[in-house]
Amino acid sequence: MRLASFNVLHGRSPDGAALPPGLLAEACASLAADVLCLQEIDRAQSRSGGVDQTAEVADAMGAAAWRFEPALIGEPGGRWRAAEDADAAAAAGGEAGYGVGLVSRVPVKAWHVLRLPAAKVRSPVFVPGRRAVILLDDEPRVGVAAELEGPDGPLLVATTHLSFVPGWNVVQLRRLTRWLAGLGRPAVLLGDLNLPAALPRWASGWLALAKVRTFPADKPSMQLDHALGRGRLPAVVAVDAPHLPLSDHRALVVDLASRGPVPH
Repeated sequence: MRLASFNVLHGRSPDGAALPPGLLAEACASLAADVLCLQEIDRAQSRSGGVDQTAEVADAMGAAAWRFEPALIGEPGGRWRAAEDADAAAAAGGEAGYGVGLVSRVPVKAWHVLRLPAAKVRSPVFVPGRRAVILLDDEPRVGVAAELEGPDGPLLVATTHLSFVPGWNVVQLRRLTRWLAGLGRPAVLLGDLNLPAALPRWASGWLALAKVRTFPADKPSMQLDHALGRGRLPAVVAVDAPHLPLSDHRALVVDLASRGPVPH
């Protein structure tokens, strides 16, 4: 089974420039993942053409199931509010949202969602294009998990995009991994955790399934995108961080051994 994670920068180039329509879906499909986790993904945002980006990726992958889960409703960097559980369905009616997505070519038995509030402090963030450090308000975050029946038994695959506020992202990770453990299945968490190197493994107590640099995309110097595992999981047989023609992150790909065919 191939699992992948990609912070897609809402389908933009590393410097934020717009790219041709369809490139995001084409790039994601090229990963040939059975389950793909997406971060910084848009639905009905003017900056991304008003489309449902997760749905477009799912269509290009021929996915059996997919879900977009907003972390906020409104415009990132503009007027917005924290998303609520009811907003996932409401967004399907055209309300603009921004958050994470999970696309699966494996049938999904159940979905699970955990909302993570924003930090109450502003944090300094380096902006490469402006070569400056600015203070930013944090945004709410969200985790979504798909309960799968894999070739070797039940498996949870989850994704999130954690806060950039130091320390608060550790609190969020611990809360998220405790929640996933409580669902009682072997689990893999993939996503942009905004934590470097071995910190996610140390903070969560979960197994690091991939050690590869993913950021920045052109010359990666650190790993911000991670795959963490818990429980009885198939062995990892390959790890890759392909450079795709969009985003300031590389994708993260983890291949798990399997004793049987993946049930598409």
